[in-house]
Amino acid sequence: MSNLIEPLVLVVEDEPKIAALLADYLRHSALRCECVADGSSVDAAVRALQPDLILLDLMLPGKDGLTVCRELRRWSEVPIIMLTARVEDIDRLLGLELGADDYVCKPFNPREVVARVRAVLRRTHRQYGASADRATSALQFDDDRFEARLNGQVLTLTPVEFRLLRTFAQRVGHVLSRDRLLAAAYEDHRVVSDRTIDSHLRNLRRKLCDANGGVDLIHSVYGIGFRLE
Repeated sequence: MSNLIEPLVLVVEDEPKIAALLADYLRHSALRCECVADGSSVDAAVRALQPDLILLDLMLPGKDGLTVCRELRRWSEVPIIMLTARVEDIDRLLGLELGADDYVCKPFNPREVVARVRAVLRRTHRQYGASADRATSALQFDDDRFEARLNGQVLTLTPVEFRLLRTFAQRVGHVLSRDRLLAAAYEDHRVVSDRTIDSHLRNLRRKLCDANGGVDLIHSVYGIGFRLE
């Protein structure tokens, strides 16, 4: 049984040695890491893994980093740090044309990259704040068993409800859209109706409420989505 999991960083880098180096430094800094080597695979990886931050190289096979970043910004607010060896791209990155949160020039010091990652996470994610500290102590997950506990009490959840709660717990205080919740709930990207996801959310809210002394933890934000408090 583990507490609320450490932030997950998705490294998008086609050079295996660089990707392995970054992954080693991130993991030694108590961050989880997954790697993707092709720009065309990023969208599916982000939907499946729900990373807390992306390290995105500009020069990639399939789709370049500029295109990947633009496409992600159409549906996701996940923080992005661009990795670039092309000086001519820096002006565009600094101009925030792409919606990136920061950039690092190659060659880089991996310790600096980790420091940038932590700085962006602190700036953009509330799991580093007081509300997440409370969530960390209250919620626990066992991924192998698809089991979650709230205040030490086992929650009887379906796999879909477990994945939904996992996703909420990784974004404490953030409003999550139905599309984002759908992507987390159904890893095979099946097409389901809003009524279906609403039914799962209603059941999850009831179970959390029952385990929390009648206090609702998931709140709807009209016209936008839902938030775990």
